[in-house]
Amino acid sequence: MKKIVLLCGGGMSTSILARKMEKAGQEIDYPVDVHAYGVGELCKVAKDADLILIGPQIRYLCDKVKTKVPDKLVGVIDMHDYGAMDGKKVLMHAKTLFEN
Repeated sequence: MKKIVLLCGGGMSTSILARKMEKAGQEIDYPVDVHAYGVGELCKVAKDADLILIGPQIRYLCDKVKTKVPDKLVGVIDMHDYGAMDGKKVLMHAKTLFEN
């Protein structure tokens, strides 16, 4: 099971997306454990993550996140998928990142 951490300004909006990603994972038999946090919690929550996905509203912090956790896979959530709260599309993006 892959553990994915979603980061946004406060962690509230991404918590909805996290649940939708887990549901999409169940539907396609790709189990994931997804949790949402505010970006200020990065150092506390990154150690167990297989992937860190950053919300598009804080994409400007991507390089800073990569610097703080250089041993972690980091990506940015597509703005349209995030706005639509499309858990399946975001999960497919995560799968692509894992495969590369």
